[in-house]
Amino acid sequence: MEAFCKFKAWGHPNIAATHPTTLELTREACLTPRGNCIVAVKAQLSALTLPQSLKRLIRRGSSTVVLELEVEGLRFQVKGLGSPKLVLTHPTDLVVRKSGYTCPRTLMIHADKAAVDLPRKMVEALKNEAEVLVCIKVEV
Repeated sequence: MEAFCKFKAWGHPNIAATHPTTLELTREACLTPRGNCIVAVKAQLSALTLPQSLKRLIRRGSSTVVLELEVEGLRFQVKGLGSPKLVLTHPTDLVVRKSGYTCPRTLMIHADKAAVDLPRKMVEALKNEAEVLVCIKVEV
């Protein structure tokens, strides 16, 4: 069984993408230099607003979650696990975590990549406020 959703987000001049264990997308338009895990702002979806069919699959213990970002022809993919512990209720954020920590913002746990792993060429495009095509896929 598989489900997916696609939406847009945008880069921001303060994107650093240097966090070693997390990666975040936010619906917020502002970003301070401290937000080094944030790779896109003004996202069209958050944990709360993901389709219910996608959330149901993410909450299965056997699910694999894949987040794909495409920026100016460059692609980045991160894979992790879903979990019954993922409540997916945060109104503005989606967070990918290398650890097993969960909170309302967590999209996946035990991810294979974090913000620091984004290609630097992609980060430069994000700093120029490039459009980001986001795809979240869940396989069970």
